[in-house]
Amino acid sequence: MDTFSELYNRYADRVYRYLLGLTKDSAYAEELTQETFYRAFRHLGKFRGESSLYTWLCRIGKNLFLSEQRKHRRIVQPDPTHPLAEGEIPFPMEMLLDKQTVLSVHKALHTLEEPYREVFSLRIFGELKFREIAEIFGKTENWAKVTFFRAKERIIKEMEARGWI
Repeated sequence: MDTFSELYNRYADRVYRYLLGLTKDSAYAEELTQETFYRAFRHLGKFRGESSLYTWLCRIGKNLFLSEQRKHRRIVQPDPTHPLAEGEIPFPMEMLLDKQTVLSVHKALHTLEEPYREVFSLRIFGELKFREIAEIFGKTENWAKVTFFRAKERIIKEMEARGWI
């Protein structure tokens, strides 16, 4: 197995992007990333190899995030100074051209129920592959694709219904 610093160098950026997709807050995502790797270091011996290390790290990060949400009932607001808020992450529908459109997508996204909201966020904001999303949920890659497609369709319908597009 790689040294822990090699694991950190290999996965830290991807774990950070995943957590940024969940939190929409760069500072909070960085804090959670650090705590994720701290916990992974403490419990590396408990890793059973039933998933990839990346999936295991994302699961730790997600559990930390959910725990913090429950503990502090923290309301996650997008960081307006972060490039994600300005639409610099590519969007497959090529809709994120300005801040108003990004805001509209976020508003529509928050009308979705789970798992659609999280799958969409992981794919678009976390830049995860369908295979990685499937691993996180313990589902098939096809499930991740279908769920993302349905989420995207629901967001488009919501935006059309509200006259945002």
